[in-house]
Amino acid sequence: MSENQNLLAEQRRALILDEVRRRGGVRVNELTRKLGVSDMTVRRDLDALARQGAVEKVHGGAVPVAEASTHEPGFEAKSGLELSAKEDIARAAAELVAPGSAIALSGGTTTYALAHRLVDVPDLTVVTNSVRVADVFHAAQRSTGPRQGAATVVLTGGVRTPSDSLVGPVADQAIAALHFDVLFLGVHGISVEAGLSTPNLAEAETNRRLVQSARRVVVVADHTKWGTVGLSSFAALDQVDTLVTDAGLAAQARAEIAEHLRRLVVAGEDQDGDL
Repeated sequence: MSENQNLLAEQRRALILDEVRRRGGVRVNELTRKLGVSDMTVRRDLDALARQGAVEKVHGGAVPVAEASTHEPGFEAKSGLELSAKEDIARAAAELVAPGSAIALSGGTTTYALAHRLVDVPDLTVVTNSVRVADVFHAAQRSTGPRQGAATVVLTGGVRTPSDSLVGPVADQAIAALHFDVLFLGVHGISVEAGLSTPNLAEAETNRRLVQSARRVVVVADHTKWGTVGLSSFAALDQVDTLVTDAGLAAQARAEIAEHLRRLVVAGEDQDGDL
């Protein structure tokens, strides 16, 4: 019996490790449902995998062991992480969008969640370098047919990254010729020292152009992005007008942000007014 239990544990851990690597991270409650075991069993499995150096435990789950600053996860891997936080952030950020404004949405899974919240805001002009974001608006228009007030979407050209963003000289030139009221910017990492950063050098340059073309810059980032640093910085914190994040942000991080950012919106705690 004990040998069989050990075998089952090894099988479970192999499945867990595969899930972590495939999705870029998992939560304990997701694993309990998927594997049909208790929280305690999953936590023991994660402890064992962490001792082996196969995963890194985080609050509520596990992620792959720390990657180099040049590693860029794909869109699918990132989309499974912090789902509820991203939805909360998208809901709060959507309240900052005024009908009839010209906005830009960068690439990323949080801006993708935000796009779903904006399809019914009338008379928007949306500039984006994200194939996924553009698809959200195009799919909405296909499902409802032509309608008054539907968003006008401008998709930049460029070279596609693992996160389905379009970057490079073509994208940079298109963005440089435009001006928009608000930029909603997803980031790989944000910190006091490095500001906003990404592991992709070409994406860093395209993000710089987005920041330069925006009247206001709103960063949409869940709490796990705070303290993360990618290879290339593309904006300092003083270039950001507002950070929209989730309630998981630690008190110490909030204090640091208050010293360096003009405005912090924690989804569900502080949602007031349009930009």
